[in-house]
Amino acid sequence: MVPDPWLKAADKLDELVPPAAELGNEVLVDNQPLVRLAGPIFALCSLVLIPWTVFVAIALPSRQLSPHYDLAWAGFDVMLFIALATTAYFAFRRSRHLIRASTAAATLLMVDAWFDVLTSGSRDRVMAIAFAVVIELPLSALCWWLSQQTQEIDDKRLALLVPRVRRRSPPDSSA
Repeated sequence: MVPDPWLKAADKLDELVPPAAELGNEVLVDNQPLVRLAGPIFALCSLVLIPWTVFVAIALPSRQLSPHYDLAWAGFDVMLFIALATTAYFAFRRSRHLIRASTAAATLLMVDAWFDVLTSGSRDRVMAIAFAVVIELPLSALCWWLSQQTQEIDDKRLALLVPRVRRRSPPDSSA
């Protein structure tokens, strides 16, 4: 159950960012509390990733059996930022494009967890595992859930719209 203050905050955000003007949104908008709060959650995650990316670019060694190791990780974090930010944007708008954005974010989060754990040194491995278990993998699971939830809503919208389209279409004149 989502705390009441969070739902009130989601209501205020809905006033600022209305659902996307897409086919089907006028028929059925996903108003589940977790979906409504996904926009702010992912916006916050993408903003937190900005200083983290700067830290990674500065703190990681320039070379770790490969040149530009620091740039590779910083570049990956930029891609993760873009995925989280687009997930936030489409979640705010409750857009059907959330399916693709959240799937991309989920995949990148799993890859990030995998490589963080496998490429960390022995003294940093515990921290990498903790980040994976506490942050990256649960956030990835939330992204997969959002993708599934958005797909189900999209299917329901289609089911509601198809009879309307059939009623509006002119009779077949090819006979």
